[in-house]
Amino acid sequence: MAEILDEAWSLSPSVALRPEPFGALAYHFGNRKLTFLKRPELVTVVRLLSDHRDVRDALDAAGVPEGQYGTYAAALQALAETDMIRRRDQEAA
Repeated sequence: MAEILDEAWSLSPSVALRPEPFGALAYHFGNRKLTFLKRPELVTVVRLLSDHRDVRDALDAAGVPEGQYGTYAAALQALAETDMIRRRDQEAA
C-alpha cells in the first residue's frame, strides 16, 4: 500500500467532486459509484494529486504530517479500487 506514495495519481476524468460540510461527495459517472470523502483534508489531497509529481508531494503540499501518510495511502488505495482516482500512466486507458 505504501507504494502508492511514490506514484503519480489524479482524479479520474469521470469523477465529479461536490463540496459538503464534512468533506465532499465523489460521483463516478461511468460506474455510478458514490463515495463520501469524510475529511476535508482528504479532499484537498485528492484535488492536489494531478498538480504534484507523486502522492507524497501532494500530501506534503496539503500539510499532512508524515506520520499520517499511511492512513492517507490506505484511503487513496480504496479510492483507486473504485476508479475515483487513477494512476496518471493509466489515464488514457
